[in-house]
Amino acid sequence: MAFYAPPIARLLEELERLPGIGPKSAQRLAYHILRGDTEAAARLADAIVEVKRAIRFCERCFNFAESELCEMCADPTRDATTMCVVEEPRDVVAVERTGEFRGTYHVLQGAISPIDGIGPEQLRVRELIDRLGRESVSEVILATDPDIEGETTALYIARLVKPLGIRVTRIASGLPVGGDLEYADEVTLGRALEARREM
Repeated sequence: MAFYAPPIARLLEELERLPGIGPKSAQRLAYHILRGDTEAAARLADAIVEVKRAIRFCERCFNFAESELCEMCADPTRDATTMCVVEEPRDVVAVERTGEFRGTYHVLQGAISPIDGIGPEQLRVRELIDRLGRESVSEVILATDPDIEGETTALYIARLVKPLGIRVTRIASGLPVGGDLEYADEVTLGRALEARREM
């Protein structure tokens, strides 16, 4: 970064810390910010600070929320007997876009990945089992990503939930193996939800 003035080098360094942003993407973003006016840069900075200040995890399902409960947990019209378990808050958005699901959610905040040092203890698995003991859930839909980590996580959770006498289903294939839910189109994800299977 010796070619850049220190403020630009610092901006590039911070941009490159973002997932999916390499040196070239960081340069494009930095040049865009530098070409824009000061007000645009201030709006971006304010939006980042505001989202960090205002957003937290839902105390019930661990989705993103502005207060103690997220929108879905605070909605009394949702079907409390069906729970969809996903890896990340972005997956809640992907499932909601299908319009096929009106139940509740539980966000694990990751997937089991021994190679990355992530076991069940690092996820919200214990909280899931606690919720199932308190709430009247009759079906748990496992909607983890269709990759090795997602499948491992789904199998692990299924083994924990089945003895509780709760029906455990997995979203059907139709999603590409190794893909992420957030990139699936609404039709494919909707069909996968409809064609879920017993585990």
